Amino acid sequence: MRGMLAWQVNRPGPISQHPLERADLPVPEPGGGELLLRVLACAVCRTDLHVAEGDLPVHRPGVVPGHEIVGRVEAVGPGVTGFSVGDRTGVAWLRYTDGTCVYCGRGAENLCPNSRYTGWDADGGYAEFTVAPADYAYHLPDGYSDREVAPLLCAGIIGYRALRRAQLPPGGRLGVYGFGASAHLATQVAIAQGHRVHVMTRAAAARELALSLGAASAGPSDGVPPEPLDSAILFAPAGDLVPVALAALDRGGTLAVAGIHLSDVPPLNYQAHLFQERTLTSVAANTREDGRQFLDIAARHRLSVTTTPYPLAEADRALADLAADRVNGAAVLLPVER
Repeated sequence: MRGMLAWQVNRPGPISQHPLERADLPVPEPGGGELLLRVLACAVCRTDLHVAEGDLPVHRPGVVPGHEIVGRVEAVGPGVTGFSVGDRTGVAWLRYTDGTCVYCGRGAENLCPNSRYTGWDADGGYAEFTVAPADYAYHLPDGYSDREVAPLLCAGIIGYRALRRAQLPPGGRLGVYGFGASAHLATQVAIAQGHRVHVMTRAAAARELALSLGAASAGPSDGVPPEPLDSAILFAPAGDLVPVALAALDRGGTLAVAGIHLSDVPPLNYQAHLFQERTLTSVAANTREDGRQFLDIAARHRLSVTTTPYPLAEADRALADLAADRVNGAAVLLPVER
């Protein structure tokens, strides 16, 4: 039986305690409706950090994280249609919904109570091989390298859903709080759609990147944008920025919180933060239609994807760098074929 390099979360805890453990695991075999993929690239998401540190309790002991996977199909299981051996394929966070609940019935499969997720309920892409259900896999746009397209599969898709949830009016003024992998992609989509974007983030290098991508302004994370905002998106997992962003909204503005995990939100003042029909909303995963729409946008509008590559053998270092805000853009793991 072939073996492969992989990383597992066996004892979640602070990243300083090295919760990721290197392992030699057997190469999985695809079941019915599944694809076996040789991993070509896997982007590192802050959700992986939350799983490793225990903010999101692991659903499967010893789970292999990673849900922004670019892979080459090595084998197809029984019943697979639409994919062939050799196809370059994308795997994202959402990997199963029941298709029968009221949420699935109304097109909100991201709210399905029986949903399952890559790198949380099932092994993901911090490995040389992985299996994924074909019904939740994506065909990928041309014109992007493996390391460029990997962040599109979560950072891009979630950023796109957050942008939709933010309810920007035509030609709107958008505030972006935090400027990591997801934010730098959502900002480009917003600019391409004709919006004006103001970025608030603590890292000077991220502010420079925001301006180079066309942001109208860039300042510190707790700063005041130069004009009132029609909408804002909070990408940083910092609850103390919720009142800051709400206070920056114009009348009728919307704040969308994009993260799956957020530190505690301090008390809000109704008059200062919510009155005049300001809206506070969250973003819960994504639908497959979100993914298809975003990847179509990426195919039509060449996005600049800023990445920092790491060998798969240094996945623990990549996650530690992400935790310490030492990554500009998206960290991407690149396995070396053996």
